[in-house]
Amino acid sequence: QVQLVESGGGLVQAGDSLRLSCAASGRPITRATMGWFRQAPGKEREFVGTITWSRDTTYYSDSVKGRFAISRDNAENTVYLQMNNLKPEDTAVYYCAVYASGSYYLPKSYNYWGQGTQVSVSS
Repeated sequence: QVQLVESGGGLVQAGDSLRLSCAASGRPITRATMGWFRQAPGKEREFVGTITWSRDTTYYSDSVKGRFAISRDNAENTVYLQMNNLKPEDTAVYYCAVYASGSYYLPKSYNYWGQGTQVSVSS
């Protein structure tokens, strides 16, 4: 069992940056592939990015590629999502999750989720 707590969300203006944190407890996530998803009101949860446990390989959705970056600090048992050049369309609740199996891009491939943190970007 692992518990995930996201933090770092807030209200920012377009072009600003934010760094979200996902702190894990219950077990180390050193050998866990971790994902970030987001969900805007009235929309389905969508893939943002993933960092694998081996080699820290990252994958991103086209909508955030080049602006967002995922990293991890195994000593802190924490994964980060650095978001730069934020746009109003990035407004959503952001979730981190532990990958289980299947496609990195699908929520059903992840078996533990945090409660989410709100990111709001004004124009």
